[in-house]
Amino acid sequence: MIIDSFDNKSPAIINPVKKENRIKVDACIITFSHQIEKAVVEKYKATEIAALWCATGKTPVYLIERNGHRFAFYKTYVGAPITVGLLEDATIELDCEKFILFGGAGCLDKEIAHGKVMIPTAAYRDEGTSYHYAPAADYITIINSDIVAECMKANGIPFVQGKTWTTDSFYRETRNIFEKHKADGCISVEMECAAVQAVCDFRGLELYPFFTSGDLLDAPEWDERNKDNDDGGQHDAGHFNIALALAEYIA
Repeated sequence: MIIDSFDNKSPAIINPVKKENRIKVDACIITFSHQIEKAVVEKYKATEIAALWCATGKTPVYLIERNGHRFAFYKTYVGAPITVGLLEDATIELDCEKFILFGGAGCLDKEIAHGKVMIPTAAYRDEGTSYHYAPAADYITIINSDIVAECMKANGIPFVQGKTWTTDSFYRETRNIFEKHKADGCISVEMECAAVQAVCDFRGLELYPFFTSGDLLDAPEWDERNKDNDDGGQHDAGHFNIALALAEYIA
């Protein structure tokens, strides 16, 4: 069964082998949006310092230097397995222990304003990847949730903390399951957080995630909210400013 997948008694057949000349950075920022990637590279004149490869092609890793700090930045793909795989690959290229993950997430509570930062406190493990990195349990704790919240307070950014629901299948977010997770305190739904926290715990890394409110599930019918994805949605390049403030805060 999937809940029996965690094995820390025998070695992995394939391991990420860290390069001796890894590039030292203070933190690594990970996004999901190709539009944010394009805007950030242009605005900060980011230079490519590494590349992550898989069957879908090349994922460039960029360097941003700001206020005496060095930050890596790259765009990942949607879904737990590839997000975790690329993070593992990033540790081969980068000498880095702090990872910031941000992107749009479905909102489970209509009282949460569109665009408000949602900071997960724990992630419900409705996916498969995390069970290979951590013993079976319904939730995994987001260890640095309060640090992310402190950063938002310090920068005057409105936020709310609550559990998140990490799922592998957005087309199977049924009404009954939605109601169950909302009643259990989940305020968001996404596809990666539980798995990324699990790999960070397993590898001794630090994760600092936050989400912005995208589509709304807490309505009689699904509310996409932002059909053009060009104003306040997951492609809002302004959200990178929040990630950058967080990077400076934890650095």
